[in-house]
Amino acid sequence: MALRITVPVAQEQLAPGAPAPRAVPFAVGAGQTLSGAQVDQALVARVQAGDKQAFNVLVQKYQHKLCKLVSRYVRDQTEALDVAQEAFIRAYRALPKFRGDSSFYTWLYRIGLNTAKNHLVARRRRLPDSGIDAQDAQRYDFDPRLNDHDTPEALAIREEIERAVLSAMEELSEDLRTAIILHELEGQSYEEVAAVMACPMGTVRSRIYRARKAIDERLRPLLG
Repeated sequence: MALRITVPVAQEQLAPGAPAPRAVPFAVGAGQTLSGAQVDQALVARVQAGDKQAFNVLVQKYQHKLCKLVSRYVRDQTEALDVAQEAFIRAYRALPKFRGDSSFYTWLYRIGLNTAKNHLVARRRRLPDSGIDAQDAQRYDFDPRLNDHDTPEALAIREEIERAVLSAMEELSEDLRTAIILHELEGQSYEEVAAVMACPMGTVRSRIYRARKAIDERLRPLLG
């Protein structure tokens, strides 16, 4: 989903088709380099001080990731864009209360996840069975031998593995499915998943272990 969204300074709302925001300069000492998290912290501080342009930069940085997350739950692309825009608006309005207990993106991710789920509940729609697609399922191809040759047999086995992963994911509880999606597919650390799901890290580890075990059991007959 190709998107160009930003927060107009005067209107405080998101709109597609807007030009990319202008970069906000930072005062950095000679020989110093800011990490991504430090840049986010500096941008957040500027937004909290009244610099709306700094939030435009955060939107530009994270819009594609947030829209990808939303589209896992809201499959219609037009609706997904609207939900992503709403999530950014909620984040902007809540940013004065953000204290940096987690990274900005973890905090934004939680807002996006809740906004997507609330959107479906408000329209009396159930959550998608898995929140993943065939491309995601390919990441669970644990046998490297299947990637060595594009023979009809190898391709058939890969397709069967993808179907098995999708089926296993559909049977997981929502908590297990969300945890493994965040960690395995979105690359979130255990700490970040715990922050997004608002639960102890030990709970996250348990959920991911149980989800992996369920998927492994489904794949074991295929991988021998």
